[in-house]
Formats: sequence, structure tokens, C-alpha cells
Amino acid sequence: MNKELNNLASSGGSTTLMPVLFVGHGSPMNAIVENDFVQNWRSLGKTLPKPKAILCISAHWETRGTFVTAMPKPQTIHDFGGFPKALFDVQYPAPGSPEFAKETKRIVSKTNVGLDEKWGLDHGAWSVIKNIYPLADVPVFEMSLDYYQSPQNHYDLAKELSSLREKGVLIIGSGNIVHNLGMVAWDKVNEPEYGYDWAIQANDTFKRLILANNHKELINFSALGKEVQLAIPTPEHYLPLIYALALKKENEPVTIFNDKAVMGSLTMTSVKIG
Repeated sequence: MNKELNNLASSGGSTTLMPVLFVGHGSPMNAIVENDFVQNWRSLGKTLPKPKAILCISAHWETRGTFVTAMPKPQTIHDFGGFPKALFDVQYPAPGSPEFAKETKRIVSKTNVGLDEKWGLDHGAWSVIKNIYPLADVPVFEMSLDYYQSPQNHYDLAKELSSLREKGVLIIGSGNIVHNLGMVAWDKVNEPEYGYDWAIQANDTFKRLILANNHKELINFSALGKEVQLAIPTPEHYLPLIYALALKKENEPVTIFNDKAVMGSLTMTSVKIG
């Protein structure tokens, strides 16, 4: 195991408080290919405490209002186009968790949380969780992103989810800290670890603030300069990080992993809290 995986393993011991993850999910092809990102997700599955359920806040479920999936058998949503048939054939038949969905609705006072019976699991959830828990034996439910709310409101809402950690729920924010599809370097798709200078600089800024526990500046990301403006042209892939950071308790350890740029304008940088 390399140093990164050793760090993940050493911080994944038994605890009554479930860790929190932010994962850079990248291309949905990560569900069916083999690479360093997938290997590190697989390592997490071997070192994390086994959760009673997983709550995923995915960049790919934006709504007006806040919802949680509450069906017993969520469908696998193939919310993308232009990929090989093998990817569309993937199913991730994890059960849902109507019980924890109702508990989430109960504990959140900042807004009314609707119980959704139609959505399921989008690729921001299953393409990653499939590698962490390949047996699909852990219930998974999703929480949507209300695109009418400010980053501060998302942060405040996320804090209300804290008690779920004490009840065995693994909370995963899934997005990409640097995510600008309009500037992807298509000529560098097959070149590993390629990032534009501005993407690397923005990513370094985010990591510095995360490790310094400076959530205020991360919430007010629009004031962090032109590199960050390029990194976050729209907020949906960044906001899941805000959810993860809001759940960090004082003095909890933070581990950065999968810290690589891809296709010029995206980074897979991920965070483990606890």
C-alpha cells in the first residue's frame, strides 16, 4: 500500500461516530474502469466501519426545495449520455432506507425535507459507492441540493444532519472541487494527472483552507479570486464539499486523498473526516 492508502487505513478504525466523506467522483466511467481513484475507494470500503446506511449528497440531484429518497428499492439512474453500453448496463441494487429518510426529515428544522419516491441513485452516488461497497449490501439514500439556497444555507442545513453520524450513517458528499466542463482539455483525456495552472492553483487554495479548518472562506468561495471562479462556474459540484465540512467536529482529523487533476479542468481531490 502506498502512503496515501496507509493514511486512510490508519484513520479508519472502529468508532461510534461514523466518518464523513467528500469524494471527487469524476467521470461515470470510474464505475467500470480500473485506476488509482477506484483502488482508493475500494480501500476505503475495507477500512471504514460498516455503516447502517449511507446518505449521499450528490451534485447530480438539484431540486427546488430539499428532498430525500424514501423508497425501499431505489433505481439505478443512468443520468448521462455518450458512454459505452457497458456503463448503461451497470445496476447497483442497494436497498434504500425509508426509516433513515424519515429520521432525516425529522431532525432537519431549517427547511421542510420532502420524502421522494421517484428519483433513485444517480451516478454521483452509485459510480463511487459501487466501488466502496461492491456487494450493494448497505442501504443508500440521497439528499437533493436546493439550487435556490446560498452556500451558507447549505452549510447550516448540513450541520443539522450531525446526529445521523452517531446512528451509524456514513454521509458522503459527491461532486468535484474543481469542475469546469466547458474548459475540458479533450486533447489530454488520455494523459493522466493533467491540470491547467489555474485548476491546480484553485485546488491548492481549497486544500489549504480545508486543512486550516477555514470554513468561512470556503463558504464564501466567490471571493477567492479568478482561479476559483474558473474552478466553480456553477456551484453544484462544489456544494457537496460544504456539506461534508459542516459535519466536521472540533479536532477531528482530516485526510486528503485522490488528489489529482484530470482533463485539465477537473480535480478528483477528496476528503475524509474522522
